[in-house]
Amino acid sequence: MPTRRGLEQAIISNGRIVNVVSKSYGHIPNDLFFKQAEQLLHDAELSFETRSINREDRSFVMDIIIKDANQFTVKHEADAILPMLRFKNSYDGSERTSGHFGFYRKICNNGLHVAQSEIDFAIKHNKNNTTLILPKLNHLFQKFLDNEFYSIVDKFNRMKSVKIMDTEAFVKAVLEEHKLFRYECSDTNDNPSKRSRMVIDIIDHESLLLQESPNLWLGYNAFNEVLHNTLKRSFSQQERLDRRLFDTVLNMAT
Repeated sequence: MPTRRGLEQAIISNGRIVNVVSKSYGHIPNDLFFKQAEQLLHDAELSFETRSINREDRSFVMDIIIKDANQFTVKHEADAILPMLRFKNSYDGSERTSGHFGFYRKICNNGLHVAQSEIDFAIKHNKNNTTLILPKLNHLFQKFLDNEFYSIVDKFNRMKSVKIMDTEAFVKAVLEEHKLFRYECSDTNDNPSKRSRMVIDIIDHESLLLQESPNLWLGYNAFNEVLHNTLKRSFSQQERLDRRLFDTVLNMAT
């Protein structure tokens, strides 16, 4: 079919057209991006596992969870945390092709996006080919360990040391700060809303599971779980909100 200038290429994902772009657009296929990211781990001879999310064949993430216990595991007694690399891509322009460090909490499968270290890479494309150039993983990890890893883990411990005396009051205070959703059921019903009750129940459940009193660390992770699994936000919005939630709860520990 004829096309107008600037709309010469159709991007097809799983048999569907998800975007129409110009012939000069540097489209990065998932096969190229995610496979090359995985190859970094193979080259560094690190043990890892991956998980991926596909949203309507348009936006995608792949989390690479590092399982090298000798170098990178952080243990909070029964609550183990592993470093994680998240790579994002989109076919409709909704997400910037990017990568960053984070953490993976094994007990609840949560991804914690509180690290600020971005993964720099170059994308070179011409009329017939697109090339992705990723840096060496060993250098990336050393930079992350030197700049952020241990300081963030110290913040995790500070949050864990502060008990939550009133779980409902804690949830209400966080929601007053961020307006993620309404705390009350309605104007005439002051009881916790469905999502507020979800946060409260997660805190209570993990407290029993770990055999410890509710604390700010469990409170932050409960909000994180609802944010990523229940609220409809883009990947980038979830990550920004995650960092804001983390800072808010951390401030309660001072």
